[in-house]
Amino acid sequence: MSFIQFLLQTAGEAAASSEALPQNGAAGSGFGMLIPLVAIVFIMYFFMIRPQSKKQKETQKMIDALKKGDKVVTIGGIHGTISLTKEKTVIVKVDDNVKIEFNRTAIATVIVDKPVVEDKNAKKSKKEEEAVTSDSGETK
Repeated sequence: MSFIQFLLQTAGEAAASSEALPQNGAAGSGFGMLIPLVAIVFIMYFFMIRPQSKKQKETQKMIDALKKGDKVVTIGGIHGTISLTKEKTVIVKVDDNVKIEFNRTAIATVIVDKPVVEDKNAKKSKKEEEAVTSDSGETK
């Protein structure tokens, strides 16, 4: 028995059983079946569709903001610096004399160099180590 035949048979049995029920019961069962369907659509929207569209908007914003001098990584894993931007493509400088032209959509990420900020405790411990080293050097 195929799946379609099974569904038709089940629908026929449901129709036959609903004829025996009063009209109020039949309307209630149809509404009861609609609630899980609406819940599934709602869950799919908030857990799958909405986050994907947010990510796509952020990626498009990043691609539109590409400029000369940005350090980038392509979807193929090539690291380089943008040397020229065009309407639909960018030219990425990979090495001294090597430049490759990519579609803007091939850029996966823009690398942002953040200065390394040392922790205050790390500075104190380095100074203490230097003091201990200089003290031990004087006593010997």
